[in-house]
Amino acid sequence: MGGGRTETSALSGTGGGRAITTTHNSQRPNACCFCWCCCCSCSWYGHSPELTCATEKQCKATLAATYLFLLSTKPSVEEMRLWSQSFDKLMKNPAGRNVFREFLRTEYSEENMLFWLACEDLKQEMNKNAIEEKARSIYEDYISILSPKEVSLDARVREVINKKMQEPTPHTFEDAQLQIYTLMHRDSYPRFLSSSIYKSLVHGGSRTSSES
Repeated sequence: MGGGRTETSALSGTGGGRAITTTHNSQRPNACCFCWCCCCSCSWYGHSPELTCATEKQCKATLAATYLFLLSTKPSVEEMRLWSQSFDKLMKNPAGRNVFREFLRTEYSEENMLFWLACEDLKQEMNKNAIEEKARSIYEDYISILSPKEVSLDARVREVINKKMQEPTPHTFEDAQLQIYTLMHRDSYPRFLSSSIYKSLVHGGSRTSSES
């Protein structure tokens, strides 16, 4: 936690490979809580009570943005409850993905969702030039150790990607996408279900339904 780390990455393309060595600090700043009551108690972050909101205004802004999205998509209480049945159901639901993404943002791991979504978009691409361009963009944004949005992948998967980048296809990042999906499932998803974000959503929706 206290020191930096030095890594080497190879990006292979039509022009040959290139090695990059960099040293950067893996320590991240304190996360801002995303409490629906807009307080700074961070009840869902109970394991780190020292992590509090930078400002109450910051919490309210994030809350307002998510509320606006939910109002536009209007997920039902039943739909929101399905998100707790399985991670697959959450990720297949557009509203669920966006709420989960907001949660990941509070944990400074939003890049995992952004990478997964970018891979999904790449798999739908048919044009060869567009595939190469999107693959290069994904590599630079999420795989390169120089990127602030670098996702956490093991050495084996990185090696596979570097080889596949010589001739990118819609499935170049398939192994990496699965690894990040599994990481979100095992690590972030359980915390999301126990967070005040999700609980308040379901509780608020249930109360609205009973009053109507």
